[in-house]
Amino acid sequence: MGFRDKLSEHYTKSYLKKYGDRITQAQGKVISAKVEEKSILWIFHKLAVTILIKPDRSKNIVKCIYRKNRWFKKPEFMVLSQGHSVVIQGLKGKKGKSDREYLQVMNILNMTTKKQLVPLEGDALKKLQSAQKVKYR
Repeated sequence: MGFRDKLSEHYTKSYLKKYGDRITQAQGKVISAKVEEKSILWIFHKLAVTILIKPDRSKNIVKCIYRKNRWFKKPEFMVLSQGHSVVIQGLKGKKGKSDREYLQVMNILNMTTKKQLVPLEGDALKKLQSAQKVKYR
């Protein structure tokens, strides 16, 4: 195991130690996707996306929020339309905080268009799709 592998393993373990109990995912159809862009003095750009998802075989609705701030370049977001089947990976809010009912988005996998917000390495998307097919049998 080289230095680079040890370093990445250390970062992975510390991340899971800090956020391990809050990591979750939501899978379902998109009900609504609202994109808000704001620029301050043409230098600082803010992107806030609110996505409402209705999980499969459930009556409740999951509210997901994606925020990105960037200097000089506008942050990009993928195309999401109503009715798209998505898997959202993110963090649940902390207990006792005001944002507890939201899901803070880390990655979005759009199963309808086969696109990803943050590209996964290898065959992770194929494994996820095969697991989804087995789930519905």
